Amino acid sequence: MNIALIAHDEKKNDLVQFVTAYQEIFKKHTLFATGTTGLRINEATGLSITRYQSGPLGGDQQIGAKIAQNQMDAIFFFRDPLTAQPHEPDVTALVRLCDVYSIPLATNMGTAELLIRGLELGLIDWRNIVKENGEVNGR
Repeated sequence: MNIALIAHDEKKNDLVQFVTAYQEIFKKHTLFATGTTGLRINEATGLSITRYQSGPLGGDQQIGAKIAQNQMDAIFFFRDPLTAQPHEPDVTALVRLCDVYSIPLATNMGTAELLIRGLELGLIDWRNIVKENGEVNGR
């Protein structure tokens, strides 16, 4: 599975800790991340991660493009709901794309726990069928 890892500044530590705790699961997948988040996760875990620009510089949009091309299977995006983000329209667009293309999205530790356990149990394997059939948005 292709998995994106994104975190707002105030949530980066939480995502690093989460990926560290579940690195045995994450290492079985292909990982992508926005700039600083990917660097911090790589430094903490040694996992191989393809890094895009930081979120405010377009990293969210780069991951969004992968979603629209049916090349992303799950997103872990630890959002900070208490701090205004200068690139909020990009964040909203990414969340919208996940809804349009039925990509599982975890925006906090609670949903991340469910999503990572689903990955571990193979409950997201339906994405392989979607990719094999070249389907986008069920079409």
